[in-house]
Amino acid sequence: MIARRLLLVSALCCWAGTAAVAQGSQMVRIRGTIDAVSPTSIQLTSREGDKLTVVTGDNLTVTEIVPASISDIKSGTFIGTAAVTQSDGSLRALEVQVFPESRRGTGEGYYKYDLQPGSSMVNGTAGDVVGAAGRTLTIHYKGNEKKLVVPQNAPIITYEPGNRAMLVPGAHVIFSATKAADGSLSATRISVGKDGLVPPM
Repeated sequence: MIARRLLLVSALCCWAGTAAVAQGSQMVRIRGTIDAVSPTSIQLTSREGDKLTVVTGDNLTVTEIVPASISDIKSGTFIGTAAVTQSDGSLRALEVQVFPESRRGTGEGYYKYDLQPGSSMVNGTAGDVVGAAGRTLTIHYKGNEKKLVVPQNAPIITYEPGNRAMLVPGAHVIFSATKAADGSLSATRISVGKDGLVPPM
């Protein structure tokens, strides 16, 4: 009986330790330029100038970020945009992401974002595209909508399937990594700009 109780206590302690590690981890967004690559990790310099090492597993998914245009946005297209709010309450796009149909619904909603101070992110379905240059539209999300103005200089991108061969020194990446309690970083998905493109989001 005593041995069984000790075994139970030991199991509970192990579970508690595992839970503490899980609770101590957090997701962090990383933007940066790759410095070096190994089969199990990448080294990069972040947008803030920090030198980071990120562990990557065999199941790493790589997505390529490629240029798109305003003509790719039509009524019903699922898009995302980092934007700032204008004085009339409308949004001015800092960039626009045109999602492939397979990624419809990705991150749908409106929330704060860290592209620049005061920026937000809204992902939703494009409504009517209006304006003389076709650069004003409505974006619908979860029963709400926002008016979005896309300036001429706002980058527009879309996504295509990629592979690990695209992760080379000098390539620009953006991804979310898991930061463990000990500060180590790991990632299972990475997006990389095509032919030197800097992810604008």
